Amino acid sequence: MKDNFDTATFGAGCFWCSETIFERVKGVIKVTAGYSGADEPKPDYQLVSTGHTRFAEVVRVIFNPKIISYDELLEIFWKTHNPTTIDHQGTDFGPQYRSVVFYHNKLQKTEAEKYKKLLDETHIWDNPIITEISPFIKFYRAESYHQNYFKKNPQVGYCNFVITPKLKKFEKLFKNKMKHP
Repeated sequence: MKDNFDTATFGAGCFWCSETIFERVKGVIKVTAGYSGADEPKPDYQLVSTGHTRFAEVVRVIFNPKIISYDELLEIFWKTHNPTTIDHQGTDFGPQYRSVVFYHNKLQKTEAEKYKKLLDETHIWDNPIITEISPFIKFYRAESYHQNYFKKNPQVGYCNFVITPKLKKFEKLFKNKMKHP
């Protein structure tokens, strides 16, 4: 059955935000917060948060393409963060918070490039999309306290002021793609 699943890896700022959104998408089997973009061994939050590595905070999304397509995941990715800011999202600054699609195969690369071009041509944002589209190198799972962070800490200030508004935007834009409780 696992052979029917596919993997997407996205960086859209803080991985807590992305994890919270993608875990609510119909057809998504599992979302894991982690680091990608480099192959240095054993990255951890302390190292990545310095901004002196090529790692980005990302989510690994395992999904069933019979229920949700990669194109639909790309749409959710691009419309739930600001893909026009260099190395920052909201209150988070540094290259570890860059907007990035790490593609796992040629088809994902082609689809990401096509979708990025289409969005740029529609001028949805005032500035051009700077999202990096790069080959997937390796995924490193983030520390356990980062996993399911919003579920475990809904009252933390960051969750209230940063994640909750993104979640509301997602729910408004993608109601038809949400899992039912």
